[in-house]
Amino acid sequence: MWLEELQPGVVVQHAIRRTITESDNVMFTSMTMNPAWLHLDFDYAKNETEFGKPLVNSMLTLSTVIGISVHETTLGTTVANLGFQAIAFPAPVFHGDTLRVETEVMAARESKSRPSQGVVTFEHRGYKQNDTLVCRATRDALMQKRPAS
Repeated sequence: MWLEELQPGVVVQHAIRRTITESDNVMFTSMTMNPAWLHLDFDYAKNETEFGKPLVNSMLTLSTVIGISVHETTLGTTVANLGFQAIAFPAPVFHGDTLRVETEVMAARESKSRPSQGVVTFEHRGYKQNDTLVCRATRDALMQKRPAS
């Protein structure tokens, strides 16, 4: 979507959904050098945590939520991700949970220094299959305006 289409209040229900597998979690956790037993050790998670099973790495949850949003919001129109204002994980994600995402445009403005671009604040919300909110992320992105004809 171009900057002009990203007006505050626009909500996109993303069509793509993704089931997080054990393999996804172990590979992501290992690739990102996170040795937390909570994500990798089934025995530890079963006997030493309140969850009784491994948690999906929260950074995998965040990455998946943002990734799902790209196709319908920022693919081909993003200049740069400027940063996150807030990230929250109100409920855990486990192997086998399926994530769906909605994105709301919270704010949008033209750039003062880049006439062909603007800054958009998105709130991405990830839910698992039972509609439990598992991730909320507010981020700013530098977006392109629609090219002049």
